[in-house]
Amino acid sequence: MSSIIPDPSKAIYDRKVGRRAVNLTINEDLLMRLKGFTINLSRTAECLLAGYLHQAQTRERAERADTRKVLTALDAFSKRCGFLSDEFSGL
Repeated sequence: MSSIIPDPSKAIYDRKVGRRAVNLTINEDLLMRLKGFTINLSRTAECLLAGYLHQAQTRERAERADTRKVLTALDAFSKRCGFLSDEFSGL
C-alpha cells in the first residue's frame, strides 16, 4: 500500500486548503476491518486518494508524451514521403 502513497515532500495538491466534509458509502464489513488498522480513516482515505491522483497524473503525462512522439514521427514521415491521399486530392 505504501507504494501508492506519494512522497509528502512532493505535494500534488495544496495541503493548506481547508477540509470539506463529504458523504461516502463504504461496505460495512470493510469499514469494520479498517478500524483495526487506522484511527483516522479520513486521513488514510486522503493519503490513498492522493496516491491515486499521483498515479493518474503520471499515467496521463506518459500518454501525452507517447502521443507527442507519434505525432512528431508522423509529421517527419509526411514531410519526407507525403501522404498517399495527396495523389487523389482531386477526387
